[in-house]
Amino acid sequence: MAATLRLTNPLAFLSHPPTPSSLRFRGSKSIGTETASSFMAATAGSDPETTSSSSRVIDSHLHIWASPQEAAAYPYFPGQEPTLTGDVSFLLKNMEEARVDGALIVQPINHKFDHSLVTSVVKKYPWKFVGCCLANPAEDGSGIKDLENLVLESNYRAVRFNPYLWPPGQKMTNAVGKAMFSKAGELGVPVGFMCMKGLHLHIAEIEELCTEFPKTTVILDHAGFCKVPENGDAKLAYTQLMKLSRFPQVYVKFSALFRLSRTGFPYQDLSPLLSQAVSHFGANRVMWGSDFPFVVLECGYKEAREAVAIIADQASLSSSDMDWILGKTVMQLFPGQWDLP
Repeated sequence: MAATLRLTNPLAFLSHPPTPSSLRFRGSKSIGTETASSFMAATAGSDPETTSSSSRVIDSHLHIWASPQEAAAYPYFPGQEPTLTGDVSFLLKNMEEARVDGALIVQPINHKFDHSLVTSVVKKYPWKFVGCCLANPAEDGSGIKDLENLVLESNYRAVRFNPYLWPPGQKMTNAVGKAMFSKAGELGVPVGFMCMKGLHLHIAEIEELCTEFPKTTVILDHAGFCKVPENGDAKLAYTQLMKLSRFPQVYVKFSALFRLSRTGFPYQDLSPLLSQAVSHFGANRVMWGSDFPFVVLECGYKEAREAVAIIADQASLSSSDMDWILGKTVMQLFPGQWDLP
């Protein structure tokens, strides 16, 4: 069936329109000549030099870590040595190719609670990067002060809650978790939840925290890790995700698409997820993210940027919706952070 793009220049910031052969998942089948031709037509004639600040493209979720040469100054956490290239120089090269203007850098587990590398990068490129620190749920409560210091002294603007870092048997709703969540609201920094093993395992904790601390903004990393449903558990997670829209402080990252899809690039089976997320939350509470550098081996960084436009077209989203998803939402959460230098 012939495919047409309903969006007006959905990738209006690409310096060159892609060729049909480039629209394929690494090592998989092409997405089709008709789709590729329509995609090229939609992107032809775009001029990145005329991009307005309101339509800038911001990647809401990526990581960096030290190169082997930088590891002496910025050591990896023991046992978390990376196997992928993820240094900032490699990131900047990929962002330039994909015409991505800025990003939220999420502290990687590879450096765990040593934030010195991300701090140095955010300080060097303040117009391009914003930092999201990693919450330390140590039982002594020291992570509460650490969070405050990272926000007030190192200008971090968000914090990630990884439930698998909590002490065994403890939940994010324990005394330390609630204190950090409350402190985040007090400091005005959103809390991102990483529910890698399934949203259904942590939904009760998230709902309790949102109810008790309505002033703390929440971001669901990678759409709560809700994969395209094949069974009852997956369908339940989708329902739980959409029900979180009743909390006005909850936002969704439509990110790491390769982790959510059951197909290859361009992950068109995610069209219902994006459509439902926009319908329930509104486009102004949904944001695109790549999950660099992991995405590079999956489909490529530029291709991750392209995929969201293809999915959005299939979901019949408007160009205005795409403006929000590709940048305006995250810029609204962190005002003034991606001003031109």
